[in-house]
Amino acid sequence: MTGLIDAVTRQGGVARVRALLDEGFSRLTVAGAVAEGILTVPRRGWVAGVDADPYLVAAARAGVVLTCVTRAKRLGLWVLTDEAPHVGAPPSASRLSLQNPMTKVHWSVPVQPREPGALEDGILNALVIVAGCQPYEAALAVWDSALNRGLVTTMELARLPLRPAARRVLDAATPFSDSGLETIFAIRLKWLRLPIRAQIWILEHRVDFLIGERLVVQIDGGHHVGLQRAQDVAHDAALTLLGYHVIRVTYAQIIDRWHEVQELIMRAIAQGLDRPR
Repeated sequence: MTGLIDAVTRQGGVARVRALLDEGFSRLTVAGAVAEGILTVPRRGWVAGVDADPYLVAAARAGVVLTCVTRAKRLGLWVLTDEAPHVGAPPSASRLSLQNPMTKVHWSVPVQPREPGALEDGILNALVIVAGCQPYEAALAVWDSALNRGLVTTMELARLPLRPAARRVLDAATPFSDSGLETIFAIRLKWLRLPIRAQIWILEHRVDFLIGERLVVQIDGGHHVGLQRAQDVAHDAALTLLGYHVIRVTYAQIIDRWHEVQELIMRAIAQGLDRPR
């Protein structure tokens, strides 16, 4: 029985019975594991370990693949929204049994062939679906993240049969953003036509953004407390003494109250604080 459990584990904790039979296990052995409660049956022809990933179990039960932002997040990519699950279904599927009524179903024809029995979409499918599903900024942040992680290349993406929305994302995508926040910040200020550099080292510390030559923008997260906060204040003071101007904003301001951030930056630029004094 241990060998069977190991085989299921190697397949992500959820496996097609046919795949297990191909590995040499008998139907009797599989049925015995189910009878003993060692395996569960999410759907006819499938088995799962009792502690299997619930997302994979749900995908097997519904006969779909995890895709779009759900797949991107599971790959460790930067995703702006944490929404209900996104799944891909064959265009020929007539009906689905979905436990979560908020699940977003993508019926599009995949650009990357889906292996029979796959429960998670390929990276190319996920990115193309993201481009057609998410707002432009959110989609670009995911694509930049995938390029930065080396999961895809722009050349590979350019060869795909992309629709206009995905082609627009590709035209702007770069591998240089460490987080989607950098992508969003830079693209929202692109109209200024000023150099905007992310994660620049100044005085042996990184600053989040440097606009022009002297305007520093720092983004405070939940970790900016205690010792970290004291170090940030000291670094701000050192930057000021060297002629830099520092603006501190929060993640929430960037995402939810952008007008506040933009107003601060425009007023600083109007005073020439992005240039050497």
